[in-house]
Amino acid sequence: MDADAIEAGRRRWQARYDAAHTRDADFTTLSGDPVEPVYGPAPGDSYAGFERIGWPGEFPFTRGLHPTGYRGRTWTIRQFAGFGNAEQTNERYRTILRNGGGGLSVAFDMPTLMGRDSDDPKALGEVGHCGVAIDSAADMEVLFRDIPLGEVTTSMTISGPAVPVFCMYLVAAERQGVAIETLNGTLQTDIFKEYIAQKEWLFPPEPHLRLIGDLMEFTAARIPAYKPLSVSGYHIREAGATAAQELAYTLADGFAYVELGLSRGLSVDEVARGLSFFFDAHIDFFEEIAKFRAARRIWARWMRDVYGATNERAQWLRFHTQTAGVSLTAQQPYNNVVRTAVEALSAVLGGTNSLHTNALDETLALPSERAAEIALRTQQVLMEETGITSVADPLGGSWYVERLTDRIEADAERIFEEIAERGRRALATSGAADHPIGPITSGLLSGIGDGWFTGQIAESAFQYQQALEKGDKRVVGVNCHTASVTDELEILRVSHEVEREQVRVLAARRAARDDAGVRSALAELVRVARGEGDTIAPMLAAVRAEATLGEICEALREVWGGYTEPAGF
Repeated sequence: MDADAIEAGRRRWQARYDAAHTRDADFTTLSGDPVEPVYGPAPGDSYAGFERIGWPGEFPFTRGLHPTGYRGRTWTIRQFAGFGNAEQTNERYRTILRNGGGGLSVAFDMPTLMGRDSDDPKALGEVGHCGVAIDSAADMEVLFRDIPLGEVTTSMTISGPAVPVFCMYLVAAERQGVAIETLNGTLQTDIFKEYIAQKEWLFPPEPHLRLIGDLMEFTAARIPAYKPLSVSGYHIREAGATAAQELAYTLADGFAYVELGLSRGLSVDEVARGLSFFFDAHIDFFEEIAKFRAARRIWARWMRDVYGATNERAQWLRFHTQTAGVSLTAQQPYNNVVRTAVEALSAVLGGTNSLHTNALDETLALPSERAAEIALRTQQVLMEETGITSVADPLGGSWYVERLTDRIEADAERIFEEIAERGRRALATSGAADHPIGPITSGLLSGIGDGWFTGQIAESAFQYQQALEKGDKRVVGVNCHTASVTDELEILRVSHEVEREQVRVLAARRAARDDAGVRSALAELVRVARGEGDTIAPMLAAVRAEATLGEICEALREVWGGYTEPAGF
């Protein structure tokens, strides 16, 4: 790019920066020297390829979505939490908010994630152990007691039974007296990553996509600020994917949800504004920064050039980040504090919009209060003490970071083409001209159906494990520097009494409700599920009648059946 074009971009950025709000904060170094809000080529200098880097707040958004960077608004501290029953988790949430957390992120237990009630035989021994147990709208009320849902943004990390859980959230808000139109937050709902990596599905893909399409239409019409989908690369990376695979599979999932929305008659600008993303911040510091920068650039270009988004906000890739769970070690667990800090720093330098930092003991159990506080304070130290919020994309223009960004983008584009080609082959085999949702959707469903995605991730995980065992990749405390004086940690243990009490309360609620009303509501939901109507309204009616999560999901299983993934070796 020649010097005149670069200078014109600088002037555009300056005008937008001057018009934007900035925080009342000290933007100087520790020594008191002032720093500029952004840095770029010197006036009069040309820079080959600068159009791919650009200025903050300007297409292709490599350097961030906002001209002010974190000077305008810092990232949201959104700590992921949930354990035991709703009352225990509510207490933890109120502690997080009192201590400076900016939003809530709900972790559900395994029975809830699988659409099962706490008294289901398959839930035995799992209630409250990896998150909070939610059986009905009454539990959701307790979960958010004394937390004003009209004021606090809430993220819920659940995909298979996401829609009925969302309906419980709406009913909890109604019972607080909050108009649902004012709600703001994120529901994960990303079923593609379940088939690709995490394995927490309820039905075959097509019924799940129907539910997601209904949810997208509902939120677009009723709750425009709410994001019904958080497209998740985190679980893909945790399963063993490389950085490029995480990026490519996640964005391809996002493209497919755009296609789903378009197939429902929504505009690309409506659909894309309702999507957010969720990435892993792993331990390779510069590679992670490059991944985040490439993600914004790819998304903006595909939204504009492939799907035709004209609204700037529809071209924005907004993302939450969580530090890497798989990088934590049971050996020498205090080293995990350092790993988490480095990973959090990469997320911030990559421009994350919100962040969760893992606790040092999460490889052993749910975090203790002490470990959770250290994780929270890690973000606050980065935000308040290090000066990293003063300059937007401070590594922009680094030869190394820009080369890594270009490489990861190129790797991702090759994977997109492979996914698209798989879709073309599947259509040719079926004799169909087009997939009813879209071409990327066709490729994803093909790769899920024949186990291609799981095979690719398994191969990447195997290669890393080989490198680890040979000592080519080193992990402190595991295969090098193994001597230690570290004592065993005191860890949080969820009492089995939690499960017994949850089952008791559930039985009492069932006994007190109007069973005829519940059966009628579930019958109406089944009737709609057998046809082609909207599923949200009858599901909300069932939730208001205190139908449980397991009852709703089982009613739909009877209509749609279950799913078994293909075997692969």
